[in-house]
Amino acid sequence: MSLNLSSSSQQQLLHCFFTAAFFFFFFFFVIVLAIQSCRCLPSSITVGDDDFYPGGSFHANPMDSGVLFSVGSCMDVYCPPRKRSRITAPYIFREDKLEVDNRPSIDVLPDECLFEILRRLPGGQERGACARVSKRWLMLLSSIRRTEICPRKSSQSLNESSKLDKELTAPVSDDVEMISAEDRELGSDGYLTRCLEGKKATDISLAAIAVGTSSRGGLGKLSIRESSSSRGVTNLGISKIAHGCPSLRVLSLWNVSAVGDEGLLEIAQGCHMLEKLDLCQCPSISDKGLIAIAENCPNLTALTVESCAKIGNESLQAIGRLCPKLQSISIKDCPLVGDQGVAGLLSSSTSILSKIKLQSLYITDFSLAVIGHYGKAITSLILGGLQNVSEKGFWVMGNAKGLQALMSLTITSCRGITDVSLEAMGKGCPNLKQMCLRKCCFVSDNGLIAFAKAAGSLESLQLEECNRVTQLGVIGSLSNCGSKLKSLSLVKCMGIKDIVVGAPVLSPCYSLRSLSIRNCPGFGSASMAMVGKLCPQLHHVDLSGLDGITDTGLLPLLESCEAGLAKVNLSGCSNLTDEVVLAMARLHGETLELLNLDGCRKITDASLVAIADNCLLLNDLDLSKCAITDSGIAALSCGEKLNLQILSVSGCSKVSNKSMPSLCKLGKTLLGLNLQHCNKISSSSVELLMESLWRCDILF
Repeated sequence: MSLNLSSSSQQQLLHCFFTAAFFFFFFFFVIVLAIQSCRCLPSSITVGDDDFYPGGSFHANPMDSGVLFSVGSCMDVYCPPRKRSRITAPYIFREDKLEVDNRPSIDVLPDECLFEILRRLPGGQERGACARVSKRWLMLLSSIRRTEICPRKSSQSLNESSKLDKELTAPVSDDVEMISAEDRELGSDGYLTRCLEGKKATDISLAAIAVGTSSRGGLGKLSIRESSSSRGVTNLGISKIAHGCPSLRVLSLWNVSAVGDEGLLEIAQGCHMLEKLDLCQCPSISDKGLIAIAENCPNLTALTVESCAKIGNESLQAIGRLCPKLQSISIKDCPLVGDQGVAGLLSSSTSILSKIKLQSLYITDFSLAVIGHYGKAITSLILGGLQNVSEKGFWVMGNAKGLQALMSLTITSCRGITDVSLEAMGKGCPNLKQMCLRKCCFVSDNGLIAFAKAAGSLESLQLEECNRVTQLGVIGSLSNCGSKLKSLSLVKCMGIKDIVVGAPVLSPCYSLRSLSIRNCPGFGSASMAMVGKLCPQLHHVDLSGLDGITDTGLLPLLESCEAGLAKVNLSGCSNLTDEVVLAMARLHGETLELLNLDGCRKITDASLVAIADNCLLLNDLDLSKCAITDSGIAALSCGEKLNLQILSVSGCSKVSNKSMPSLCKLGKTLLGLNLQHCNKISSSSVELLMESLWRCDILF
């Protein structure tokens, strides 16, 4: 009689048959090992109170022979019934003692045998379950490369088997933290991402990640930060990632002192798809490891090296020669990197580097000359702390005419930036749109005005701690910048003094939309009045920290703005009064969206009445440390068309529990409310308010 079985049933029978056969031979092998170990026992051994005797029976009555347990032809073992459980595992000899190995029999197997068994596991679910058995099994599983995993023995096609593997998921393990909830995420680029910090960054965690992510398509992005030097990540953990995550594309190592060239070599040999590499404070990694990356990872597009004392010119030359897709390079505080390394990155004919960041390096004018000649693809350039670069280097970089595509330039703490070199940069970069100068102590008004004239495409200019620039330089730049400047920012420029100077009639800057002057203590009402007249189309104004300006200085700016202000930050302007807010509400109430009056101690309830009546689009209002009272909050809540979403009255000592009904009324639209340091508001009132405004995030 024949059985008509479907193909799926036949496959299941075959699978069961092979599984049963495998376990039969496996346990047979374990039993043979146990018997062989017992055969090696000496002819007479004394253990405690029990004696072992050579072959033959010492009982006169054959019926008593039941107390003998025959192990083999060479000996018998006397085992009283009450002690039968003593022989439960193979024996181990150490010198002249006999010890019993109490481990489960499978743990007696050497790593080679376990490796062969584990690499034949059918899918990700089985591998994940086995990884939770012990650290030994976990480390063995994580050492198995994907190419070493045996395919399933079935009639299914390899495509179907691969699809099934991807659907299976490895369970979570509390012991080894296979996949912790806080680490399970997809990056913005779609990669499976893991981030380990501090005590969580260990070799065991990396091994668990390597096993746990293998059935999910593989790990795409790994970040390790501040690993402990005692039990943190080492080359062994990195090798597990290299073996189990061949699809790794992004690797970041920050402050990982125990990882060296050996670990990076493993990554280079196992992760050929690597695209981004970030090395920060890795003192054990040298040129050898980075050269291996260059030789084995041709898809590398971004490289960041910071505070790596052993990385120098040789590895950067290899990167420039062997990584034709490299687009971004960032090097900071690497003492062995010099002109040869920078030249090696840029001088290649196939170089497509578009973003370069060089900070705190011992490079000279030669490197900047190379950038000026060969940087045809550079769109963003950041240079900082280059103390060995002189005025000549920046001048040559500008006059080389190679930076035609440069759009963003940031220079910080470089003595070589002077009026002459700054003008050359403006002329040599015709498409420059964003310029940022920080701590450039040799730039004065003349250089700033000359640069503004030369850089015809400039849209954003930021000056920070440039103390030789005065209000004349600022006004001259606004008048000569052309028709494209949209944003001007001045931060901590101590050279600006509020002096009334007779200046010629200057043409306004109609293109400027954003003006930010922050923490410039010398910038007062006179300077503010002059700048305000030159900016009739402003939308955003940030004057935070200017305690020297008064109503007289700010009113001309408010009156000259024709387009309507949308965002105004006056935090720290302690000398402003209600007159400014009343004028702002009257002139710009229809466009104002954000108003920050934090620290304006002369602002009272009158300002809130004007805001409630005129500012229909206002959604963010900060009244921290203002002189407002409960009456002002009540007036604000009466604004019928007011649509506030964020309100802060932090530090308003005159606001009390009487404002709770008004705040509750405002809460219909509020998403955020700050009541911190309001001493007259009780915690019980805030609790009732929280119950009423359940959608609003309240700080108290």
